[in-house]
Amino acid sequence: MPVTPTEFRRMALGFPETLESSHMGHPDFRVCGKIFATLSSPGEKLGMVKLSPKQQETFVQAEPAVYVPVNGAWGRRGCTHVRLKAAKKSTLRIALVAAWCNTAPKRLAAEFAASSEGRGKP
Repeated sequence: MPVTPTEFRRMALGFPETLESSHMGHPDFRVCGKIFATLSSPGEKLGMVKLSPKQQETFVQAEPAVYVPVNGAWGRRGCTHVRLKAAKKSTLRIALVAAWCNTAPKRLAAEFAASSEGRGKP
C-alpha cells in the first residue's frame, strides 16, 4: 500500500522536537529550526529527505523506484526525493530517521538513538 502525504506528515512529525512549517509554498518538517524533510505540492505526491550522500546512494541502490536524488547541488549533497506512491512505510521510516538524525543537534540525536523508538538507526 502506498504512503500518502498525510502518512508522510504523521511520520515526520513523530520525531522529538519536530515542527511543521512552510518553505517555498510547501510543507517542511524541522528539528530545532532545521529542515530534514519536505512534502511537494499536493498533486505531485513526492517527499524529500535530507540524507548524507552515502545514505542517498544506499537508498537509491536498494529502491530506485522510490528514492531519487534531487537535481543539482542539493541532490549531490544528499537531498533525495521519495516517490510516495512506490514507498513502503518501513523503509520510509528508516529514511526519515536518518534524515532527522543527520539534522538534529548531536545531543538530541544521541538521546533518540538510545531510546526504544530510535533503535535500528541506520
